[in-house]
Amino acid sequence: MNALRGLGLAGLVLLALVLQVGVLSPLAVWGVVPHLILLVVIGAALSRGPGFAALTGLVAGLLLDVAPPADHVAGRWALALALAGYLAGRVRYDVAGVPMRAALVAACSFVATSVFALSGLVIGDLRASVSELLAVIAVAVLVDTVVGVLLLPPLLRILARLRPARVALT
Repeated sequence: MNALRGLGLAGLVLLALVLQVGVLSPLAVWGVVPHLILLVVIGAALSRGPGFAALTGLVAGLLLDVAPPADHVAGRWALALALAGYLAGRVRYDVAGVPMRAALVAACSFVATSVFALSGLVIGDLRASVSELLAVIAVAVLVDTVVGVLLLPPLLRILARLRPARVALT
């Protein structure tokens, strides 16, 4: 049964990747599309904790890093999503209600896009000025927060079905 749960999560990550890269790319606002993979990582953090979310973010980020039309050094999104997933998992017990979930999505979006941008700045893989990056980060946080408020509740219900059953100790 664990293999089926893993396949279910892999299916969610792949669906988010295809929708984000393939379907939503033409609808980009200032080069920003809703970061559906980030929402899956946040959902993993809220349902399973920081370690699971960091691993999910690492794998999902690597897939995003190599998915066409990627034009950056591989590993940048992996680092950003692993860190955002870990941080979201650390505060998962403090997140209750729509306003707190919106704040969590906004914070994770800010962390992930900032880490991605700063890593590009550090390694010289950057094609934009710092002021342009700040504008893109602001738009990304806004877009991700709005989409996150709408999509996170059904995503959490799906992930709850993929969570392993608890075993009572006697």
